[in-house]
Amino acid sequence: MSALFNFQSLLLVILLAICTCTYVRSVAPRLVDRNKEGFLGLFFMAARIGERLSPYVALACILMAGALLLQ
Repeated sequence: MSALFNFQSLLLVILLAICTCTYVRSVAPRLVDRNKEGFLGLFFMAARIGERLSPYVALACILMAGALLLQ
């Protein structure tokens, strides 16, 4: 089933995008910071969310991993 129609898969894709964008911004900040508007601005916003809400994102990743292991 597509990740768009399965809520758990959609959450997993969003969490992975946030974590990936945050990591890329920590390694190469100019790569993410130059695209603050438009479609690529979504990656900038995901990196911001990952930086500012990192304890909650980490908790969500742990809960998602637990849910996938228990399935």
